[in-house]
Amino acid sequence: MLNIAGLQGLDQRAPVVMLNLMRFHERSRDGDGSGWEAYLRYSAITVPMIKARGGTLLWTGDAKTVALGPQDGNDWDFVALVSYPSVAAFLDMMTSEAYERDADPHRVNGCAEHVIVATEQAYSKFSAG
Repeated sequence: MLNIAGLQGLDQRAPVVMLNLMRFHERSRDGDGSGWEAYLRYSAITVPMIKARGGTLLWTGDAKTVALGPQDGNDWDFVALVSYPSVAAFLDMMTSEAYERDADPHRVNGCAEHVIVATEQAYSKFSAG
């Protein structure tokens, strides 16, 4: 569930990078392929929505193993970093009718768990734009 109260407590004009941690269903909940395939349908819809709001997909990768920290509950399949020009832009996308109607059903069908952590840059070796 989207933490609207937590996000509204942040500076709405500040840039934000969202750390996405995903675990997929073996099969999509709607029966249309795998959880991964449902997530790819979700991505095909959301990436243009992100770009339309001035955001960009910075990095994605397969999660391999927990290197430090508790392993239980941290068996993620996929990680993505997505930059938005503002917290408001992220909220605008996530609460839009188009996102809720066209994109979110694929995310729900594909992801057994999806955690998004809002981050504020402290240091970056690469530009987020």
